[in-house]
Amino acid sequence: MKAAQIKKNSSEIKVEINEIDRPSLQPDEVMIAPLYAAVNPLDIMNINGSVKLIQNYRMPLTLGNEVVGKIVEVGSEVKNFAVGDQVYSRLPLNKIGAFSEYVSIAEDAIWHTPSNLSAKQAVAVPLTGLTAYQALNEELKVESGKTIFIPGGSGSFGQIAVPLAKSMGLKVIVSGNEAARNHIMNLGADQYLDFRKENYWEILSEIDYVIDTLGVKEIEREMKIMKKGGKILSLVGGPNKKFAVEHDLSKWKQILFSLVGSKLDKLAKQYGVEYRFIFVRSSGQQLKTITKIIEDRQIVPAIDERVFSLDQAQEALQLVAAGGTSGKVVISFEK
Repeated sequence: MKAAQIKKNSSEIKVEINEIDRPSLQPDEVMIAPLYAAVNPLDIMNINGSVKLIQNYRMPLTLGNEVVGKIVEVGSEVKNFAVGDQVYSRLPLNKIGAFSEYVSIAEDAIWHTPSNLSAKQAVAVPLTGLTAYQALNEELKVESGKTIFIPGGSGSFGQIAVPLAKSMGLKVIVSGNEAARNHIMNLGADQYLDFRKENYWEILSEIDYVIDTLGVKEIEREMKIMKKGGKILSLVGGPNKKFAVEHDLSKWKQILFSLVGSKLDKLAKQYGVEYRFIFVRSSGQQLKTITKIIEDRQIVPAIDERVFSLDQAQEALQLVAAGGTSGKVVISFEK
């Protein structure tokens, strides 16, 4: 079968389309033939090695973290899925590889795609949906009636995080580009700031929770607008000692992440808030919950108009790395 792979970590995007063996099937797994795979910033991070200390992969590595496909074979212990089912997944951290013609996935990492979405639309859900779900429920442990701010929340993450946050009783404030205002407001946001015209740090205060999508350069500004005792969760700012300890990483990684995250932890202490970092994992049961919310609220994720074939995986990755897309970038396997 064909697969898009890298041979080593590199600052340059160098992808090869190789012929590799079809994956073996374990008793608790299903084999799917992908219909679509999504291209994410996480794929760029897997290429450049920036998450190597959290998840180190053997080379050559088949890329791709997010997939929709049809089940073509089931393992002997699989109980809840059958051949022909259309499912989706954020692939388990230790077994990525969506950019290939066949993928084997554990049953507990998949769920049926939402009934209101096409396969092309559904592939935009698993990674961002699980990130939002785990951020709100597990990391921030949000409480109804409080306020959350998502700077840079007008993209693919925001379009899932906003309705999830609203379903949990939060007041939701988002900053982003003006073109996305109506879409994000229709998803339930209570307030929307055009980042080109309004500085959120001059407008907002007493925020309970922040989900940072912008990175280290913005984190101090984000902390300044928060209540004492608030929680800020970064998707991109980097891990700290708390992350290493809670994920039971080795002692040397705990020491390393303690050093790496010390600046952010000091800032958090200065402003009286708690800093957290997330690296999202797969979960079929959480996808089940997310799927129901998407169906109930008729959420339709935005997909970039440019669709790529597997042979064009490098072009798709370069587009995501450059930024400025109008929705999730996808690779199509449909003939």
